[in-house]
Amino acid sequence: MVSKVREMKVFSGSAHPEFAARVCENLGVSLAATKLFRFSDGEIGVSIEESVRGADVFVIQPTCAPVNENIMELLIMVDALHRASAYRVNVVTPYFGYARQDRKTRAREPITAKLVCNIIEKSGADRLVAADLHAGQIQGFFDIPVDHLTGINLLASAFRTELKEAIRESRVVVVSPDIGGVVRARRFAVQLNADLAIVDKRRSHDVANFCEVMEIIGHVEGKIAILVDDLIDTAGTMVQAAVALKERGAEKVYACATHAVLSGPAVDRLSESEIEKVLLTDTIPLPQEKKLDKITTLSIAPLFADAISRIHSDHSVSILFR
Repeated sequence: MVSKVREMKVFSGSAHPEFAARVCENLGVSLAATKLFRFSDGEIGVSIEESVRGADVFVIQPTCAPVNENIMELLIMVDALHRASAYRVNVVTPYFGYARQDRKTRAREPITAKLVCNIIEKSGADRLVAADLHAGQIQGFFDIPVDHLTGINLLASAFRTELKEAIRESRVVVVSPDIGGVVRARRFAVQLNADLAIVDKRRSHDVANFCEVMEIIGHVEGKIAILVDDLIDTAGTMVQAAVALKERGAEKVYACATHAVLSGPAVDRLSESEIEKVLLTDTIPLPQEKKLDKITTLSIAPLFADAISRIHSDHSVSILFR
């Protein structure tokens, strides 16, 4: 038999086609042809417009808002590709929705993150690639390989350039907006050779997306503070933390996160906040009405392109986690 190099094909759902195009540009390949449509009753239809038999297929689809539509579209695409005899179907979700529902905090609550993992696997996915999962243990919810990338390196590199002088003078402190983000913030602080501080907050279990800042652990007076998180949703945590930091003598407050969820009052809150600048990545599309002067978006597409290339060629992806 004549052997050949297995073909790689990249498909995109409708959640973030611009991101998929950037990934393909970095890979030097064209986006594979597919047609997504709706039936008159709202059901999602998918038509794969080219052969994928024996191909190594990558489906790029962040499960951002509208999250349920985008998840269902992803599942249908994966099922179609699996049934079309693709060699391997790799799901690429730059932002993984429902990740915050990763455990039971009170009686009779679901663990929705695990449910979503189950249905992605059941649809025919062979591998998943994501960035900065809200809870790292979600990798264990899957029984397929998971490559967990991070935007920390990209964001830290941007701050190394912007705050070069302040970093050299040890005037920068990296701040975790909650106890759960300490590991992430510590890794960020190591890259900037900066101190670490923590916001000790109390979250209300009766009101979703609401928290109350309690105390700042660490020295922030006279320093430039950088708040680091995996995502910014309603921005309540970030804005309250920024107020607390300024009250305790921080000279300036910056913020950064991998995922720009920015739901509800987030844009207005950030616009009116004490935060000087917000750095985000492009794992989630940012519509024009959410683009503030103080928001800068960095592209994480080259990192995903590198991961896809390494997965396809059976090379190690672990170097990208560092």
